[in-house]
Amino acid sequence: MNSMTSPVCFASLRAFSDHESTTAKVQRLFDQAGFAGLVAPEDKTAIKLHFGEAGNDGFISPVYVRQVVEKVKACGALPFLTDTNTLYRGSRSNAVEHIGTAILHGFDYAVAGAPVIIADGLNGKNTRKVIIHKRHFEEVTIAGDIAAADSMIVLSHFKGHIVSGFGGAIKNLAMGCAPPEGKRAQHNARPFTIPEKCTGCASCMKVCPKDAITLKKKKSIIDRERCIGCFECMHACPEHAIDIDWETEIPQFMERMVEYAYGAVQGKEKKVGYMNFLIRITPDCDCFPFSDAPMVPDIGILASTDPVAIDAASFDLVNQQQGFADSLLTAHHHKGGDKFKGVHAQTDGYRQVTYAEEIGMGKSSYEIIRI
Repeated sequence: MNSMTSPVCFASLRAFSDHESTTAKVQRLFDQAGFAGLVAPEDKTAIKLHFGEAGNDGFISPVYVRQVVEKVKACGALPFLTDTNTLYRGSRSNAVEHIGTAILHGFDYAVAGAPVIIADGLNGKNTRKVIIHKRHFEEVTIAGDIAAADSMIVLSHFKGHIVSGFGGAIKNLAMGCAPPEGKRAQHNARPFTIPEKCTGCASCMKVCPKDAITLKKKKSIIDRERCIGCFECMHACPEHAIDIDWETEIPQFMERMVEYAYGAVQGKEKKVGYMNFLIRITPDCDCFPFSDAPMVPDIGILASTDPVAIDAASFDLVNQQQGFADSLLTAHHHKGGDKFKGVHAQTDGYRQVTYAEEIGMGKSSYEIIRI
């Protein structure tokens, strides 16, 4: 292995026998990527994933998650499935509803083999301050039970995102390990209404968790003081009449997000492993209460101890595919085209990778090891 690159293990979804089933490959990836060396006996090991918003079905199958749970148990550790509460209204804004949603999606003990613990507590108040000394933050606020975990395996469904371009390991660490207070800190951008496009349908007003939107003369008005920057209004607007300042605010948002990812793994040096599932690669986050058709064919699963390398490799593998004509893609269908800009033209997802490398989270240069 070149010392200038990070190893990223890869398993395709092709299978010709029971030894090559996807479940068997998840187990082999765990072994090949050296995850057993990350997890010590008696470790309380966080299995960080996204349970999916109610109505969404793009999340990682609990059948695959079970394979990781069993591998962690084989190390003598104590795994638990975890995520944090959301900023927006929905089925995961408190631990009671969040656990209920997880169970409805198959993440119960009988299927996944481990308990579900919402890492920031009942109402998102179980938190810990972590000192990082970076450009935007001196300290960040991380969910208490993630900070307290001895080791962590981060399982990410790699897909598009309306603001960050894509969501992979870095975003799963950043937003996913932050309580609502930490999520708000990352969301520096504030949306605004484009009056000539607004039809006054009030779709944005109905989803705003802070009642920051009102209608005046049949046009929506966003109160920037009350707004927490969750972007739910952007998702909900059928006329695309809500936008953000992509040139000045979004580069900062991306960097703030990466700094939170950095904070999420402090104290767990050489104790965190990452798997990215390049399966059903949808245009948007699993926070949506639905799942759109995938942009490209299913590719496979990656595993690495380097979050930067695994996201860089995932980004490249997606873009090497021929995009589906019958999807949200409006451009860049060709092999080599940026599929994430093909659905969200103003995003620059790769900024996550470059800034994470800049602050020392890992390497963007990788070497694929096929298993």
